[in-house]
Amino acid sequence: MSNNDLQEGEAGELVSRFRDVTHQLRSEVGRVIVGQDHVVEHLLITLLVGGHCLVTGMPGTAKTLLVRTLADALGLNFNRIQFTPDLMPTDITGTDIIEEDDSGKRNWRFVPGPIFTNVLLADEINRTPPKTQAALLEAMQEYSATVRGTMHTIDKPFFVLATQNPLELEGTYPLPEAQLDRFVFNIMLDYLPLEDEIEVIERFTTDVLPEPVKACTNAQEVLAFQRLTRQVPVSKAVGRYAVELVRATRPDDPGATDNVRKYVKFGASVRAALFITMAAKARALIHGRYHVATEDIDALAAPVLRHRVLVNYFAEADGLSIDDVLADLVSKRVAAA
Repeated sequence: MSNNDLQEGEAGELVSRFRDVTHQLRSEVGRVIVGQDHVVEHLLITLLVGGHCLVTGMPGTAKTLLVRTLADALGLNFNRIQFTPDLMPTDITGTDIIEEDDSGKRNWRFVPGPIFTNVLLADEINRTPPKTQAALLEAMQEYSATVRGTMHTIDKPFFVLATQNPLELEGTYPLPEAQLDRFVFNIMLDYLPLEDEIEVIERFTTDVLPEPVKACTNAQEVLAFQRLTRQVPVSKAVGRYAVELVRATRPDDPGATDNVRKYVKFGASVRAALFITMAAKARALIHGRYHVATEDIDALAAPVLRHRVLVNYFAEADGLSIDDVLADLVSKRVAAA
């Protein structure tokens, strides 16, 4: 690891602390959330990268409970916004109000909105108009909110988890590609296996509910973990592997597979290569390694790329999803490696 930000001794202590915290986090979250281990891991990776996450899932799959529980376990502030068609930008950013002091003088005072937090759940983000989505996009990209021409800074860490309902199409505003590209992951939240679903019923239908989740860390330590993640080394060979994988999603690239050339309309951008490399660093740390391996890149290909690669009508006609195309691409690259 580089010593630019942390001395060797400090880095060693932080790695040890990181292991303890991640173990405690999984334990605390597991007391409330049944299953969904890969979703919890992807949310942790997103937080370590300093990015944001899009979750596509059916109603009633514990998205809100999961995010609130994770925020409590991290010791971070949590807010939830239910996006609706009539939601205005100032409803999420806050607004200026006029106050009169004791002398009768009037002054403007900024009242911050729910966007000023550490962990923000943007529920059903695609149900709100583009101008409100644009206000959220500024916060995601710039860590700020502009109200009446004044820019207000959002303190880090700032993590947006946005949800989409795959069934609801009426009254929705599909997210533009520019906004989709700001999300590190697009996680598909599916139904639980039978045994896990039975455990949910047994756990939450009695008068003995789980104890409140205990905070395992805090905002300052999360920022330190983010700096630690950036110091995980990536060899040139693995970095090249990540870039070539992203480039292979573009139909006109020499590395594209036959399925990509036939079924993909637009491939992923350079930002996808940046995110998949950073996410692979976080995954390596979580799995107890101090370097990135190609297995990290392969494991994260689907959640990083599925919202960045656009398939054409041939894929729909042949009954293929973007995940099918990506799985074929990864398997062929693994076989060729």
